[in-house]
Amino acid sequence: MDTPLTRLVGVRHPIVQTGMGWVAGPRLVSAVANAGALGILASATMSPRRLRAAVREVAARTDAPFGVNLRADAADAGERVRIIVEEGVRVASFALAPTRELIDRLKDAGVVVIPSVGARRHAEKVAGWGADAVLVQGAEGGGHTGQVATTVLLPQVVDAVDIPVVAAGGFHDGRGLAAALAYGAAGIAMGTRFLLTSDSTVPDAVKARYLAAAVTDVTVTTAVDGLPHRMLRSELVDALERSGRTAALLRAVRHAAAFRRLSGLSWPAMVRDGLAMRHGRELTWSQVLLAAATPVLLKASMVDGRTDTGVMAAGQVAGVIGDLPCCADLVERIMAEAAETLDRLPRGRTVG
Repeated sequence: MDTPLTRLVGVRHPIVQTGMGWVAGPRLVSAVANAGALGILASATMSPRRLRAAVREVAARTDAPFGVNLRADAADAGERVRIIVEEGVRVASFALAPTRELIDRLKDAGVVVIPSVGARRHAEKVAGWGADAVLVQGAEGGGHTGQVATTVLLPQVVDAVDIPVVAAGGFHDGRGLAAALAYGAAGIAMGTRFLLTSDSTVPDAVKARYLAAAVTDVTVTTAVDGLPHRMLRSELVDALERSGRTAALLRAVRHAAAFRRLSGLSWPAMVRDGLAMRHGRELTWSQVLLAAATPVLLKASMVDGRTDTGVMAAGQVAGVIGDLPCCADLVERIMAEAAETLDRLPRGRTVG
């Protein structure tokens, strides 16, 4: 299927696997790339040294294009951009809008820049700064999310910018791809659907928790870091929502200390990272620390298999997914279903 997205990044199919922390590692990204879609390596949970090694591992596993997801507000964003350029990565995606300087630096090196946004005005801003495409996530998407549904937000962005738009939030099959194309998108991006594949390294017990979830088991909470965060309801979410200020602060300090040991960051650096995630919101100190320590909460579930103490970010589609195909079979199935769906649409028929 030929779309502006496939032509821009050089993949066969207009499908993107999002950069999920602790999930989108070399094995998953290379499997997605080899399936003809665009795999995105998650770098926020990696040190710069580990990022370079991970990029090289993906490159050793596939000759297809792939990308790296960056945190635009990270203190070492410039160093990570340098690694991407030096290693010849095809695409740089961003969880937040990158600065004009970062966009210019990447584009000067021939890297395709695709920021993620959750509002039309943000899409207009990054398009004006020279972004090559934009990924727009509606409220159905997992992790940090907004309040506007994909079906409302997507056409707004498509109408507002003249660069390719990738639709995210609520997609898991070929019917969704056909719908996104009908709205004017150039492709779709999926996180939860690729997490729930046999190529994903997420522990089996955690995958089982996702597969058992109903749509109503996927909740949005601000208890983790003060920002709307879509995830599976769990023991941790319940405990955080019940905690008083003192208990919440003690829990936040404990998790932050664990992340400090894992990351090697200093306390001042962690606090700066937490404050950078506020996005203009007033947060308590416990929320600031939890914002900085969110990677360790994700690691507890996505790596260690601790569903009782970890965060399980999830799109609402978790409630309708019931299998664990390999990436190659998943992509082939989506493309076949999209083609069948588009073929069934009436052409040239007058209504009324």
